[in-house]
Amino acid sequence: MADPKVVPIRQGAPAGKVSARGSGADMLAAGAARASGERAKRRRTPLLTDASGDEVAPRPLLSAVDVRATSVHRPRPVPKPPRVPARKAARSSVTTSTAKRVTAGAAKPSAPAASTSSGIDDLVTVAIATMRRAAAASGLSGDDIERQVAATLAFVRRRLSGDYTVDDFGFDKDFTENAYLPLLRPLYKSWFRVQVRGIENIPSVGGALIVANHSGTIALDSLMTQVAVHDEHPSHRFLRMLGADLVFRTPVVGAVARKSGATLAANPDAERLLASGELAGVWPEGFKGVGKPFSERYKLQRFGRGGFVAAALRTGVPIVPCSIVGAEEIYPILGNLKTLARLVGAPYIPVTPTFPLLGPLGLIPLPSKWIIEFGAPVDTSILGPAAADDPMVVFDLTDRVRETIQQTLYSLLLQRRSVFF
Repeated sequence: MADPKVVPIRQGAPAGKVSARGSGADMLAAGAARASGERAKRRRTPLLTDASGDEVAPRPLLSAVDVRATSVHRPRPVPKPPRVPARKAARSSVTTSTAKRVTAGAAKPSAPAASTSSGIDDLVTVAIATMRRAAAASGLSGDDIERQVAATLAFVRRRLSGDYTVDDFGFDKDFTENAYLPLLRPLYKSWFRVQVRGIENIPSVGGALIVANHSGTIALDSLMTQVAVHDEHPSHRFLRMLGADLVFRTPVVGAVARKSGATLAANPDAERLLASGELAGVWPEGFKGVGKPFSERYKLQRFGRGGFVAAALRTGVPIVPCSIVGAEEIYPILGNLKTLARLVGAPYIPVTPTFPLLGPLGLIPLPSKWIIEFGAPVDTSILGPAAADDPMVVFDLTDRVRETIQQTLYSLLLQRRSVFF
């Protein structure tokens, strides 16, 4: 009995149809042809087509920026600007207009040559006015002021062009005459009001050795003596100072000392200067004289071993004693910080009425009245160069010069009316 739910399987086609389609080989060939045709048709068919059947270009890949850009954008609330009062608004409009004018002015092309020349002219005008004030403060007349200004401008021109000379010791005559001494003259003429005596005892030509007492905490007495010799002597001679090695080890001070004619206080250098006809100056007390307390003022310390006398004997030049009154009072030494001085490598650190109490203001010297007197020269040529090797001759001559200076100091102190007047 047949089940109605089972569909019977047809075992084959009718014999008439099979014979009509041909043999099995022909059927396989036709199937292969149809399969290859289908594959070719699929390759020609585009992957994407629109509704009309035309090809559509493939969509490009999206970058990270495009992905963020394609996300849903939700607008944020924008805060309302605050209300500006009428005054502030007017002020802001004025500021904006001013900025526009400044910007417009900056946009205009400027004339750099004209601005540069005007700036240089202004600078020169200010420099000339400053030099005139400094010259007037030093007590110069109107003609002297104009002459000094012209000399200073010529000095600057020579320095820029390199038209100056320096000797074997580093002495720069042009610098000393036009920069170094003019800076010291206001101190010499207006502050200390130096009075010079016996300038005629300094020879006009040839070598000579000036020996002076030393005092004042800071060695301003040597600088004032240098100005006195140049300005008061008819021949305007330069005093070549002999200084301690500490002077030349100090930055800036050592370079200026070299340029102004100073050299190391050693016999070879001193003899070279004296033999070449220069005027040399020495302060034999050294730091013992400069740093002595105020209670020992105008009392000469030991003059060393007399090396300066030996140099004068070997070169046969005269020795001119020099006595300086007034330098002891510019920085009265009340005490000495010896421990601190040893730590910093200084010969002494003074305690004065104004230093270190007033700090940098304590470095301003008191305006005492100065007297510089040059005594009669001591002739050494009669003793001959061989006397420099005789210790007794050197000692006697050293003691003689020291005693002359000490007696002159006592005499000048009796003549002085006041320390400051």
